[in-house]
Amino acid sequence: MSLTADPPACTVPAAGGSSTHKLVNAGADKLIFKIKSSNNNEYRITPVFGFVDPSGSKDIVITRTAGAPKEDKLVIHFANAPADATDAQAALLLLLRL
Repeated sequence: MSLTADPPACTVPAAGGSSTHKLVNAGADKLIFKIKSSNNNEYRITPVFGFVDPSGSKDIVITRTAGAPKEDKLVIHFANAPADATDAQAALLLLLRL
């Protein structure tokens, strides 16, 4: 199970801006992901939840609104997706209960 981000780091000015990244699944299983931020007031991530097909990729956009400069963190949680899952957010809630 492997999920990588390309580019692997996001640098957005404190004045605001956006950055596009590609989540790449190099494995043979469908993956499910959720992206978390240490600063939800100034960052918007689209999509927050999703699936990445085997040997596939998914584009994400990270947007920062203007705010005080500081170091923030984005974390991507991922796991093998349930075979019958069609709604990423609902599937993640089920996985968390296990």
